[in-house]
Amino acid sequence: MGNKDTFFSKKQTINCRGTLIDFNKPKVMGILNITPDSFYAGGRYDNPENLLAKAKQMLADGAEILDIGAYSSRPGAEHITEQEELNRLISVVGIIRKNIPDAILSIDTFRSEIAKIMVNDYEVDIINDISGGDMDDQMFETIASLNVPYILMHMKGTPQNMQQSPKYNDIVRDILFYFSEKIEKLTLLGVNDIIIDPGFGFGKTLEHNYELLSRLEEFKIIELPMLIGLSRKSMIYKLLETTPENALTGTIALNMVALQKGADILRVHDVKEAKESVTLFSKLNNQNHLNQ
Repeated sequence: MGNKDTFFSKKQTINCRGTLIDFNKPKVMGILNITPDSFYAGGRYDNPENLLAKAKQMLADGAEILDIGAYSSRPGAEHITEQEELNRLISVVGIIRKNIPDAILSIDTFRSEIAKIMVNDYEVDIINDISGGDMDDQMFETIASLNVPYILMHMKGTPQNMQQSPKYNDIVRDILFYFSEKIEKLTLLGVNDIIIDPGFGFGKTLEHNYELLSRLEEFKIIELPMLIGLSRKSMIYKLLETTPENALTGTIALNMVALQKGADILRVHDVKEAKESVTLFSKLNNQNHLNQ
């Protein structure tokens, strides 16, 4: 048996309310959108009972984490109030927590007050912030006080304007610099568990997205777990001249590329297919280590 790559001493675990999630094998995060205008119709769930059934199915299919979002972040999405976002979340998170108490739940929100309520009142495990703290200047302090893992995503602008001619000097270097600044602030506040997300489709053209994916391994230098969200996105269906509904094959293909380049979490609408990709990748990866 050869030695594993020890050049990067990447953080391999996060602590979710006392449960350690280990990234020696990549994990699958299932997407549960409580929004009427999600870009993918198959990812919308219109009432708590339907969403509970979908949550149970995702867990049965192998999801380790469920990511629940009530604010649509598709390009040009309508801005909703904090109260409306909270009302949508409470009805759904409450029923999931009651019926699946051990599920590891992530809340997709950029609002610190919602993060606070969800963690304190509903025992949510992870906060997934598309804005990296830029849309609420209290978010970093809130995460530090809540002592929960934080998904730090890169987005240029807001969902309302992010696709209006985004420009970069060097997309990977620019995002690495963004992450380094944010991680330093979070670390100084005492946040221990940070997951990075390069933010495919958030303030990035189709060409930006493919350059980012082709160079994804460069993010290993940060030495933190990395979440990748490619599921049924426009970088797939626009290139293939199809629709989100017909973008599963493309999603599977690019998810495998992401795994080979260092993804630790795949955020997906289709859990079963992603889990199978992880199983195949892990077998191949273990074989490579045995052959070294």
